[in-house]
Amino acid sequence: MTRFLVSDDNPGGRKLEEVLLALRAEVINRCTKITGDLRPESQHVMNNNMQVLHHLTEAIKLSQDSTVTLDRAFGPSEAATGGPPRIGVA
Repeated sequence: MTRFLVSDDNPGGRKLEEVLLALRAEVINRCTKITGDLRPESQHVMNNNMQVLHHLTEAIKLSQDSTVTLDRAFGPSEAATGGPPRIGVA
C-alpha cells in the first residue's frame, strides 16, 4: 500500500508530480531562509539544496511526461474514484 501516491489502495493519494512539486516548494522555502547566512556551513547546505532542486525539477518533468503518456494511451486515471490501474497489476 502506498502512503502518499494515488493507487487502488489509496484513492485519496496524490500524483507523483504533485508530491514532488510540494517537496520542491518546501526546499525553496528553506533556501530563502538561509540566503543571507554567509557561513561556510550554510553555503554548503545551500549548494546541496540547489542540486536537490535541480534533481527534483528533472523528476517532476519525468513524472509529468509519464502522466501525459498514460493519459494519451489510456485516458484519464480513475484511481482516485476507485477505478482500476491503467497499467500494471492491481
